[in-house]
Amino acid sequence: MVDGILYYLWLVPALPLLGVIVNSAIALFAERPLLLAEAAHGGPSHGPSARGTSAPMIEGHEASHAAPPYRKLVAFVGPAVVGASFVVSLLAFLAMAARPPHDRLFVQVLFPWIQAGTFSAPAAFQLDPLSSVMILVVTGVGFLIHVYSVGYMSHEKAFARYFVYLNLFTFAMLLLVLGSNFLLMFVGWEGVGLCSYLLIGYWYEKKSAADAGKKAFVVNRVGDFGFLVAMFLIFWTFGSVEYTEVFGKIPGLAESGVLTTGIATAITLLLFVGAIGKSAQIPLYVWLPDAMEGPTPVSALIHAATMVTAGVYMVARTNALFLLAPTSMAVVAVVGAATALFSATIGITQNDIKRVLAYSTVSQLGYMFLACGVGAFTAGIFHLMTHAFFKALLFLGSGSVIHALSGEQDMRKMGSLRKHLPITFTTMFIATLAISGIPGMSGFFSKDEILWKSFSSGHGHVGLWLVGVAAAGITAFYMFRLVFLTFFGDSRMEPEVEKHVHESPYSMTVPLMLLAVLSVAGGWIGIPHVLGGHNYFEEWLAPVFAHGAEGAAHGGAHASAALEYLLMAGSVGVALCGIGLAWYLYRVRTEKPKEIADRVPGLYDLVLNKYYVDEIYDVAIVRKIVNGSIWLWEAFDDVFIDGIVNGIAALVKGAGTRTRRLQTGVVGNYAFSLLLGAVILVGFLLWS
Repeated sequence: MVDGILYYLWLVPALPLLGVIVNSAIALFAERPLLLAEAAHGGPSHGPSARGTSAPMIEGHEASHAAPPYRKLVAFVGPAVVGASFVVSLLAFLAMAARPPHDRLFVQVLFPWIQAGTFSAPAAFQLDPLSSVMILVVTGVGFLIHVYSVGYMSHEKAFARYFVYLNLFTFAMLLLVLGSNFLLMFVGWEGVGLCSYLLIGYWYEKKSAADAGKKAFVVNRVGDFGFLVAMFLIFWTFGSVEYTEVFGKIPGLAESGVLTTGIATAITLLLFVGAIGKSAQIPLYVWLPDAMEGPTPVSALIHAATMVTAGVYMVARTNALFLLAPTSMAVVAVVGAATALFSATIGITQNDIKRVLAYSTVSQLGYMFLACGVGAFTAGIFHLMTHAFFKALLFLGSGSVIHALSGEQDMRKMGSLRKHLPITFTTMFIATLAISGIPGMSGFFSKDEILWKSFSSGHGHVGLWLVGVAAAGITAFYMFRLVFLTFFGDSRMEPEVEKHVHESPYSMTVPLMLLAVLSVAGGWIGIPHVLGGHNYFEEWLAPVFAHGAEGAAHGGAHASAALEYLLMAGSVGVALCGIGLAWYLYRVRTEKPKEIADRVPGLYDLVLNKYYVDEIYDVAIVRKIVNGSIWLWEAFDDVFIDGIVNGIAALVKGAGTRTRRLQTGVVGNYAFSLLLGAVILVGFLLWS
């Protein structure tokens, strides 16, 4: 009886898709005509132009007008379908938990999808311990973001269109994590890429938003090419793209020599190229900070529950392949560690509250890849889950701040907000403790597990541990810098803005409070053994990561508990030092940051401008591609293609002009032509 719910697994992605259909109908047949009518009568345009220079709207606010009746239906359907999907996901999780560990795999084939020769890819969903965790995160956190959006986007004109995109984003991510084969994963993979473009560029009449959407779309295409080639290699090697068949054949093909280390390395490196793009790692991280141009709830969804976690999920899903490729494992670990440290340093100098959080996301994703690279796949997914809780909370909290300040995002123009926004402050403070890795918070358990494995694993190295600890200290510094600049000190707000500062409505604060609870409690399901706890999370994922667990344990199985305590204390100590430094610079000696910046202006400008990576890419790649495209247009399209088309037209025109001359209108000319034709015809017949 318990297993019965598994046969309704298809409802998990289908419910958000239903929301897409319903809200699309509302957007097309109710919302759009209304917006067009308003525009025709010179009324306010919808959201996009309001983000530009022509309409009086800022993020989270727009000039108030009577709400059309369809908005209540959209506000109900949008979150409700995701909430229902979460309920089904939870029931499916419980059904899976009721099974013995060796039997926690369920594949639901919906229908034959693609069949060509020996190639077959059904439309099927696979539920196992890994995908069951992912769907809970996607639907659970996604539901809270949808609820928050009802309040945050309540004044938006294109309200239904927003929820169409948000529901579609959730559907695509669920398709990605539930798909039973690489092809279905790729469909979801491209789906979240499309949705990121639509949502980042939601205010598409604002140039920076439109550009950010295009940038995200194009940069991700680079990574997607790697994923696509890897998929072809997988089919060529295994004769299938189904997970169960591919992973089931690995031992036999490796033993027979068909699956060599070289082939495994090629496949996994190409897969990782895809992950680098989707999960914003060096060198393809540049799209994610610009994604802040979208509405703040969109940022929360992209950074916490969907999209950027897709790359980590893919690497974790293919762990059996990665473990056959030590070179790939090393590359994943090094890129992850480098990204964690590099992006953390950029976060130090950012003044836009959302950009600080954006670079912290890039850094935290680096931690997840560091974990996967040292064989600690469970730790990577554990951090993915805890990060979803506190990062969604941080973004939604920043949205509450922006909402209260009528759109202001510069932390230098904030201060003293804890008195005005007590719920927002308390919840964001909890999330900041969590991301800083303070003991008792969810982030402590997952981050400490990653740091320990990076030191003790057979795939680890002390250098990776040092980089991870340094990134942890910097993270604690810039996150508490954000808290102190935003909520403490004297008010630096404009007097007119300060007059209207208010706490957000319940539709926004209740999700904050629930996420705050998860930011504390979420880590307690994975208490390290050294602390005398039971790591339920590791036990749950053991059937998926059995070989990975062996790899992570190799070399560290005999490490002493004393050493683990020492390293744990060291990482926490570094984080506390970061917090202390932030307190000293932004609460005690507030003039110091400017003095330090003035003392090293070159270094400060370098970090403030994000190491000029965007500018380098623009000069070295973007402009060359644009100039090359212009040359192709002028030399090939304009001259060759247009030359052929216009040449044929000129030829036909010329022939027509010459033929027209035969039409003189003189009867004698026609008689002569008739006689001449008859003579030629008779001559031809006599000759032949």
